[in-house]
Amino acid sequence: MSNVVRAGGTAVQAPAGNARWFGGDAGVDTRQATVRLFCFAHAGGGAAFFRPWRIGLAPEIDVRPVILPGRESRFREAPYQRMEQLLDPLCAALEPLLDLPYAFFGHSLGAIVAFEVARRFDPACVVVSGRRAPRAPNNRRLFRSLPDAEFLAAVGGLGGTPPEILGQPDLIRVLMPALRGDFELNETYRPLPGPRLSCPLAAYMGAGDPEVGRPELLGWHEETTNEFTMRVFAGGHFYLKGGRADVTSALRHDLVRVVA
Repeated sequence: MSNVVRAGGTAVQAPAGNARWFGGDAGVDTRQATVRLFCFAHAGGGAAFFRPWRIGLAPEIDVRPVILPGRESRFREAPYQRMEQLLDPLCAALEPLLDLPYAFFGHSLGAIVAFEVARRFDPACVVVSGRRAPRAPNNRRLFRSLPDAEFLAAVGGLGGTPPEILGQPDLIRVLMPALRGDFELNETYRPLPGPRLSCPLAAYMGAGDPEVGRPELLGWHEETTNEFTMRVFAGGHFYLKGGRADVTSALRHDLVRVVA
């Protein structure tokens, strides 16, 4: 049965079932994959961000980018603004695809989504990126309360949104609800009740990331009772953009090792 989503008073047909939660296969055959990696993007990001991984990590790793409401094919759907609201439908969508050993990767906002989802399941590994640990205080300015012009300038300064997109007012009007909703979700997040992870946890960052320092990233070690790995790469907040070989090589190593 299809879902009807109301956006601006207009009824819009959303893709049926779980398919709307996941990006396309990018023409990659992953039938021989030994591990499935679910990827959660940064604020406003979607499946396209992980397309280079989908191609570059195949065939051993089946990369499944997750599309949250408010972006790409789901841009007419209202974004979630609280983690508590997001988790139940997201976990229900993931459950049918957990037939292989699986892991979660999340960048920036996606790091806390991956972490909270992992606490409900039993993944082989969790990799978080570009975000301070859940219990580390936020000593940086909050984006969500900024006026639109300042908000867009701050988002653009992180380097993940091309200037040509920020310069298109009509497109920005479409993207703004998801961006605002994602920053609301990220900045109001507090760890939900529950145990620490029991699987290995790896934390990645760019050496020049203005949004997370090394001590803040190191704080992720408190969130697992298992092995913890920290990796620092050259670059800023979006050090991983474009499927860099050193990042995907490290990721492949961290995933294949724990599955093996």
